[in-house]
Amino acid sequence: MEIKIVNKSQHPLPQYETAHAAGMDLRASITEEIILKPLQRLLIPTGLYIELPIGFEAQIRPRSGLAFKYGISIVNAPGTIDADYRGELKVLLVNLSDTDFTINDGDRVAQMVVAKHETVIWQPVDELTETARGEGGYGHTGKK
Repeated sequence: MEIKIVNKSQHPLPQYETAHAAGMDLRASITEEIILKPLQRLLIPTGLYIELPIGFEAQIRPRSGLAFKYGISIVNAPGTIDADYRGELKVLLVNLSDTDFTINDGDRVAQMVVAKHETVIWQPVDELTETARGEGGYGHTGKK
């Protein structure tokens, strides 16, 4: 699929790093390094603006390597970019570690997955179809 994109950064467009990857890396587009303190959260600009087709969203997700090695994640993971949003893509990073984390211009800070979604039309009813699970919620199947 083709998606219109404006790139105001000095970095290449997001791309898939492997042939079957679902996500494309997003890079920080900043003029000076950012120090993300422990438990601090900041919006990191990317310099990218996209026009998604109706019926699609872009999900902004943490990069597994940053999460594992440095405790860097996304506060609202996954973040959702709607088809009618035209502002700059920004990544809401959080430092869940106990040490400072430095972000430099061009660093890969998140990944973006474009996905199709459905629009729900609610059908009010008085009761729902019974299932074997029923109302079993959190932890109802046990630990093992």
